[in-house]
Amino acid sequence: MFELTPEVQFALEATRQAALLTAQIEKEMLSAALTKEDRSPVTVADYASQAVVAAALQRAYPQDKLVAEEESGLLHHPQSSEALQLVTRYVRLVEATADPERVCEWIESGNAPATGRFWTLDPLDGTKGFLRGDQYAIALALIEDGEVKLGVLGCPKLNPDCRPQADGEGALLVAIRGKGSWVTSIKHPQTYRRLQVSPQTDIRQARLLRSFESGHTDAERIEAFAAFLHLQTAPLRLDSQAKYALLADGQGELYLRLLAPGKMDYREKIWDQAAGSLILEEAGGKITDLGGKPLDFSQGRTLRNNRGVLASNGTLHVQALAALQAVGAVPED
Repeated sequence: MFELTPEVQFALEATRQAALLTAQIEKEMLSAALTKEDRSPVTVADYASQAVVAAALQRAYPQDKLVAEEESGLLHHPQSSEALQLVTRYVRLVEATADPERVCEWIESGNAPATGRFWTLDPLDGTKGFLRGDQYAIALALIEDGEVKLGVLGCPKLNPDCRPQADGEGALLVAIRGKGSWVTSIKHPQTYRRLQVSPQTDIRQARLLRSFESGHTDAERIEAFAAFLHLQTAPLRLDSQAKYALLADGQGELYLRLLAPGKMDYREKIWDQAAGSLILEEAGGKITDLGGKPLDFSQGRTLRNNRGVLASNGTLHVQALAALQAVGAVPED
């Protein structure tokens, strides 16, 4: 069992509170979507989750910075006044002092520079999955000088056995660098179970995890990758960093984030990878970009020095990299 240090306790409880709140919002069917400039949906749950974690961070570690996905700009628009009131009402269930101004301040605190020591948060990874009633995750990680030290995932639609269940216990995963990866229940966090990746060595038997959404990947080349390796198992599709939970628990062997055609300049956001990458690594897996380079979290809010993502159980990583090269999925620098 790992040591429940104050940092670990904070990260677990903040993520847990955000996960419970987003699950409540979903259950009550109050996921009315606003829209970002890039047209991806932003829900009341995104904002409420970020405000709850930001408030907890300011209380526990007031000197620490937060680098998070959402900004409060849309909530200041007159047409968003009803949404802001709704967000505030939900945040108040966790933070009794919440009011609209304070909620916006908490959300906006996530715009800190990604340097030195900071926490990075995806308040609701897999927003489209959330809106469909499928998998999503709250992802919080501590980064110090470009290295992920601590990662937590709250997955309300996974059970502690990392199996999908719509209305179950929820899975709360934590990884501490050098101390392993562990999972417990969101609703009743008591016993922690250590995670271990799949021992599969036959790449033809590898289970490939894929997203429902294809906006940031290349579905055609993923099919070519699977055909090149003669993968014999149908891919498992689910949204968000919940995929890293399944990989860490040995319920899959491979996961790809290829660059979508027409979006070859896209770079992953750090909050989309930090927590999940450490959880996978500490369970014995491996994660790199498509060319085999380690993910570099020292370059600000994006993985500027990396192109796409390959995650695996470790044993199959070299073969998967070779297959990506063979099907032309490795971008040229």
